[in-house]
Amino acid sequence: MIDDANALELFRFADPVQSVTLRVACDAPMVAGEERYYAAEIAVESDFVNGTVGLHISDADLDEWGRCLDALEADEGAEWPPGGRSAWLSVIPEDPLEVTVHDSPSTQIAVQIPVDVPAGWLEANRLRLEHVRKAIGKR
Repeated sequence: MIDDANALELFRFADPVQSVTLRVACDAPMVAGEERYYAAEIAVESDFVNGTVGLHISDADLDEWGRCLDALEADEGAEWPPGGRSAWLSVIPEDPLEVTVHDSPSTQIAVQIPVDVPAGWLEANRLRLEHVRKAIGKR
């Protein structure tokens, strides 16, 4: 679990019934060589299933999330974060949006959530990305 006081949402896919969010702890990164990694968690909430899975994301992962948002805007699918080192998600821009959270390589469980996202969801997620970048000092 990450501390709410220092966490920001990187993304939110939500409708009145269910949601998939990712929160990032923007303080105290773990440093490995040249890369900084931030604790994060993906949360799934619905009437059917609720759960969270932890992961660590890097500065490079934030850049990749920006490219994923570009792909979603172009009606292409996206998988993030790359590399298969932790939990990840795939997003298919259909109606409704199809978000699948994969807990790999840990439990091998995947949960698929259809989300009827409201107008403006893409712009809202771009703003969330910029807030996280500012909080960690990356522009």
